[in-house]
Amino acid sequence: MRLRTIPGSSGRPRPLCLLGDPALSGPGQEVTAFDGELAALIEDMYATMYAAHGVGLAANQIGVPLRVFVYDCPDDEDRRHLGHLVNPRLVETDGPVISGPEGCLSLPGIEAGTPRHDRAVVTGFSASGEPRTVTGTGFFARCLQHECDHLDGVLYVDHLTGLRRRRVLRAAARAPWAADPETSGR
Repeated sequence: MRLRTIPGSSGRPRPLCLLGDPALSGPGQEVTAFDGELAALIEDMYATMYAAHGVGLAANQIGVPLRVFVYDCPDDEDRRHLGHLVNPRLVETDGPVISGPEGCLSLPGIEAGTPRHDRAVVTGFSASGEPRTVTGTGFFARCLQHECDHLDGVLYVDHLTGLRRRRVLRAAARAPWAADPETSGR
């Protein structure tokens, strides 16, 4: 048996940015330094994701405008996928578009049926700069698309229309975590 540390065990949870925070609305910057700072950020991201009981987390969700995300997500066959991607790019989606339940750590407690492709391929790099390709199906494909969206400043609610979108935004406005518009700068 290999001895490895648990992702996030040396990290510290950071506060999450919530709907309306400007950190969530812009595209992330490319990572150029594959160093100890990046490794520490990834550890903090795992710690934050686990503390919030999530399956994925993008750097801008903790206010860091870099193209990085972490995941610990099952697919539809309940196989666990654990990892991170630096400078990820969604390079392929295919299969049927399925409207399935989707939530977000930046909109805690709110879910909505969101259309996503059933298969996704993402390329990127490890924390040490090694090229990686990650392929996901089912729920894991949904996670990969969701996190790539975050890094482009897109939230799952942006994929919703009509009544479904209005319901999510109304629930967010009434949520106990909703920011006071007068103090949040919105």
